[in-house]
Amino acid sequence: MPAYNAAKTLEMTYNEIPFDIVDEVVLVDDASKDNTIEAAAKLGIKHIVKHEQNRGYGGNQKSCYSKALELDADIVIMLHPDYQYTPKLIRAMASIIANGVFPVVYASRILGNGALRGGMPVYKYIANRMLTLFQNILMGQKLSEYHTGYRAFSTEIFEHIDIEANSDDFVFDNEMSAQICYAGYDIGEVTCPTKYFEEASSINFKRSVKYGLGVIRVSITYRLQKWGLVKSKIFRKK
Repeated sequence: MPAYNAAKTLEMTYNEIPFDIVDEVVLVDDASKDNTIEAAAKLGIKHIVKHEQNRGYGGNQKSCYSKALELDADIVIMLHPDYQYTPKLIRAMASIIANGVFPVVYASRILGNGALRGGMPVYKYIANRMLTLFQNILMGQKLSEYHTGYRAFSTEIFEHIDIEANSDDFVFDNEMSAQICYAGYDIGEVTCPTKYFEEASSINFKRSVKYGLGVIRVSITYRLQKWGLVKSKIFRKK
């Protein structure tokens, strides 16, 4: 759980986790300004990592995955503690990986009609669709979206991609998706409802533009790497 100022929503999220299949919960606090750490400790979360300085969304995830691998996890699921995504999909996502159907599963807000109904701003929905089309064309994929923050991974993939080479900012997710595709892994998807409300994390318009430009850069770099015209550090072998 990559956390930043999640004290108000952490308990709601945590209480929906299916602990009959979840062995460990890791929370990484990215120098929150509220009492996220105290809220996590009160819930009994054993594995709490605190960043003394804010490392960004990507930097937070690097710590999350590093700790999960340290705990010898077989399947790692990234769940935001802001309650934007329902933990009730954990069982379905984990079973897809555990049964060898896909090594990676994304919970898509775009499959079905959940995104706009759940309150996704129209401009974000349009940008999501345009960026996803651009990415699918350049990366040769057919995903419904690349921009979900709800993802499940077999830890096998971490043996073949170098996430430390990625950005510490929001574009980390897309760099990781590009790495997974470049390494030859298939990505499965499940339909996911979503909720937008005041406490749910969201980036502002300026950051969204920066993110969008980063996504375009990653996609172009992927295609150029495939053609042998560039050698990007994010695609280097471990």
